[in-house]
Amino acid sequence: MTKKQQAFVSTVNTFYKQHGRHDLPWRQTHDPYTILVSEIMLQQTQVVRVIAKYELFLKTFPTIQSLANTPLGTVLSVWQGLGYNRRAKMLHLCAQAIVSDYKGQWPHDLITLQSLPGIGAYTASALLAFAFKVATPLIETNVRTVYLHHFFPHQSNVPDKELLSIIEATLDTKNTRDWYYALMDYGSYLKQTLGNNNIQSTHYTKQSIFKGSDRQIRGTIIRTLTTNPDGFTLVTLIKQQAPTDPNRLKTQLTNLIKEGLVEKTARRYSLPG
Repeated sequence: MTKKQQAFVSTVNTFYKQHGRHDLPWRQTHDPYTILVSEIMLQQTQVVRVIAKYELFLKTFPTIQSLANTPLGTVLSVWQGLGYNRRAKMLHLCAQAIVSDYKGQWPHDLITLQSLPGIGAYTASALLAFAFKVATPLIETNVRTVYLHHFFPHQSNVPDKELLSIIEATLDTKNTRDWYYALMDYGSYLKQTLGNNNIQSTHYTKQSIFKGSDRQIRGTIIRTLTTNPDGFTLVTLIKQQAPTDPNRLKTQLTNLIKEGLVEKTARRYSLPG
């Protein structure tokens, strides 16, 4: 490790010791199921919004078996308030795969974890690091923020592969969990105080505007369907979604049915049973 990298490690650890979010509930466990729930919830969602939903979700589905054995419609109802409902479906499918294909036992290797529904490269690495104490390099938005800030402050179009060599060089192989927690907390602080430097990354994608978007229509449809287990007719849905364009509503209903997030029986739309 270079002197610059050593100084960097010291800076991150000092920040974490003084300002780290040590009391976050998912940092109090090594259970892969509860860690997975937190990781899926935290995707594109702020920590303050996740905490209460995380606790409610685990109170409702305390084990991976209980989640796997629950109808998707119920899972979607509990998920409401977090948005991106497809995440709930993929989490549900992942739970079912672990229970049915692996007899409730979690795989401990990157490739097998990534073969599970809803688990990409980052989530698989996070499970290895946080649940299984495997020292594996990982990148997410806050980690990326820290390394861009310290090692690429004036560069643009920085690919993750350039960050990875430094991430590997500075990785704490004995205390991987706390090292990544420290990076994430420090990265969150840098964003709040200096702004989002992820625009320097080649992997940066600006989040689309939510208001008036198809995503908002989809979320409103799911939320409306949670209020009545018997579902709604198209006419009733259109009335409840006014002033949404009925054609856009119909298009998103069709898409939600294709994705398995909504069911249509006769003339009624409802959540999956």
